[in-house]
Amino acid sequence: MTLIAEIEAETADLVGIFEDLHAHPELGFAEARTAGIVADRLRAWGVDEVHEGIGGTGVVGLIRGRGKGNRCVGLRADMDALPITEASGVPYVSGTTGTMHACGHDGHTTMLLGAAKYLAATRDFDGTVMLIFQPAEEGLGGARRMLAEGLFERFPCDEVYGLHNNPNGAPGKLTICKGAAMAGAQFFDIRIKGQGSHAAMPHQSRDALVIAAALVGELQTILSRNIPAQEACVLSVTQIHAGSAYNVVPEEAHLAGTIRYFKDDIRDLAEARMAALCRGFAEAYGVEIDLDSRNIFDVLENDPDLSDAYLGAAAEVLGPDNVAEIDRPLTGSEDFADMLKVVPGAYCMLGHSGTAPLHSPAFVLGQEILPMGASVLARLAEKRLPLAD
Repeated sequence: MTLIAEIEAETADLVGIFEDLHAHPELGFAEARTAGIVADRLRAWGVDEVHEGIGGTGVVGLIRGRGKGNRCVGLRADMDALPITEASGVPYVSGTTGTMHACGHDGHTTMLLGAAKYLAATRDFDGTVMLIFQPAEEGLGGARRMLAEGLFERFPCDEVYGLHNNPNGAPGKLTICKGAAMAGAQFFDIRIKGQGSHAAMPHQSRDALVIAAALVGELQTILSRNIPAQEACVLSVTQIHAGSAYNVVPEEAHLAGTIRYFKDDIRDLAEARMAALCRGFAEAYGVEIDLDSRNIFDVLENDPDLSDAYLGAAAEVLGPDNVAEIDRPLTGSEDFADMLKVVPGAYCMLGHSGTAPLHSPAFVLGQEILPMGASVLARLAEKRLPLAD
């Protein structure tokens, strides 16, 4: 492993930034403190342009290289935390009750800051590096809002890259899946309005809770009896809410969940069957059922050639034995997919020593990843914008 020496020398500073961000997590579109730290650091390091307030709390920085080229490579990190109470036991634990960096976005932000400081100091590239610090990745549409507010119209970009930490206990192991690499996602809400009654006289009701329970089971038949066995799809009901007393049959019930998919036609089939089941249950039980299904994440598509470029740059930093192409996509989702629909690029996973899963209250990001990720991002930018000999 050969980290960039100038970045490795800044490891203590990177750790300080990371621990500060971790101790002060902010939810999506509320990352005011985080964005302020990012913007202040970029300006202090001599980044040519720093633009704030893009997509709410997003920050964009531009670094121009020593060459005169007009190509631009984008590097993106997300900034938001999750509504989780931390139970990691680290000394820099979250100081905000009910909010935690349980997905490592504090680490992503720190790594991109590390790359930015190095690139602004050396400028050994021909063109422009665009630094994208994105808000609200965790299902709130931060990427879409940045795009809607003209991200790539204001700052034209030829290629864009991102990374995510991987708590696999294998520091410095970087993987990329070419093509469809992460699932698209729908979120859905199903609201059932029946007729309540006294629990001692349920025959007078149209029991929304019983209907909801039956519907949960039937929704699983979409995967087993409608989706072709060769296709990948996940349908999970993750919430059920009904009732408020021991002796009252509830009038209303609410189901919520998600569909994960890799092809739009599979998503459309799952949605159509869900809608049909809701209509059928409404008719059979004589109740009202309202279905609201909405797209939250697109399928993340990695450009094959740019994935190879990413692997090549990472191999120079981490060593060829620590990078690999994988052929199995993840059923998790990532809104960097929206940026990749507009600008080609690639997204990788970078391993670290932590083993508690993402989104767990016990999640701990292995700090050894910080100079690794920063070095990979910086080397990637230099290799994609090479100076002429």
